[in-house]
Amino acid sequence: MLGVIRMADQDATTLTLGRDLTTLGLSLNSAEPLHGTFASPWFEGPTSSDVEAEFHVPACYNVQPPPPVQAKLGSVLDETLFYMFYSMPRDALQDAAAVELYNRHWRYHKELRLWLMKDQSSEQSKTPTFERGSYIFFDPNSWEKVKKDFIVMYDALEERRQVSGMAPNGNNAEGHCRMLAIWLMVWRVVTMLGC
Repeated sequence: MLGVIRMADQDATTLTLGRDLTTLGLSLNSAEPLHGTFASPWFEGPTSSDVEAEFHVPACYNVQPPPPVQAKLGSVLDETLFYMFYSMPRDALQDAAAVELYNRHWRYHKELRLWLMKDQSSEQSKTPTFERGSYIFFDPNSWEKVKKDFIVMYDALEERRQVSGMAPNGNNAEGHCRMLAIWLMVWRVVTMLGC
């Protein structure tokens, strides 16, 4: 350490030991913040309160935030919503796809982990705890809708819930950047499936 202190090269000594900030014109005893008067260690002397560089943002960078994801989901196919639900676990997009599937009368069976819908062309017999009839299931393994006769216990169905963390206008705590990322994922899914 003593060899470093006695270095003849001032740049190497400054790099190793640092520099006394008072030699740069800074008052370390001041109650005012330093960032307003100190631009950088390479700037000669104290600066004015405006140390920000003047710049102009090109007009092409001034864009409007994208529309809410929920507005776009109403126009995609059921298969696209199933893709978003099954391929994006624990994501806000999975929740948004689930809400849209519920809007289209699909219900999620917690035990089977499948989406199902009543077949409107068949008779349903109802009791307070279950329904019996024909249902259309979405099979994620074969990626097709399959019609089956089934008894649905009401307590085996997932309760309908709102998208967590998103307000109806599409704003959330993380701001527009998160919404832009989700919108771009929806756009990629839609273009990939050719919707």
